[in-house]
Amino acid sequence: MKMETRRLILREMTEVDFPRLFEIFSDPQTMQHYPEPFDEARVKRWIAVNQDRYRTFGFGLWAVVLKETGEVIGDCGITMQNIQGVIRPEIGYHIHKAYQRNGYGLEAAMASRDYIFEHTPFQVVYSYMKHTNAASYGLAMKNGMRLIEEYDDPINTRTKVYAITREEWRRLRDMEVSQK
Repeated sequence: MKMETRRLILREMTEVDFPRLFEIFSDPQTMQHYPEPFDEARVKRWIAVNQDRYRTFGFGLWAVVLKETGEVIGDCGITMQNIQGVIRPEIGYHIHKAYQRNGYGLEAAMASRDYIFEHTPFQVVYSYMKHTNAASYGLAMKNGMRLIEEYDDPINTRTKVYAITREEWRRLRDMEVSQK
């Protein structure tokens, strides 16, 4: 699987991506909303788990690559996550700190949102995050999602859940097309 946006390529991650993904996931600033940064073994498992997801579901978190340079700057995609006791399709993203606040996360998340509604039968897609992760929920809102739930949980202390329905996505796409 390979998707292209204006500035990015989203593709399946491989073991070759390990050094760059380790740089991203081992960084305390990038991983500040996780219990702790990832060590080498955790990053290797991250790649392997996503490779299993590609085989099982046809999607997972994909490597986010700058078209201009070929550099891996993060990951973004769709995973099946336990959100408040229900397994749901979720858009997740991690962008290298040097490339944050340039719209790359949103560009990749929009491509992932479009992919799920164009290639799967899911009627709703979600993004969830720790309540303190303002950048992540800001991106979810820019991706057309709305806050649907907040709940206490032992990992994030408090979790925010955003979602967009297939019908909301269609209206959003129609609006984007009419503005072009």
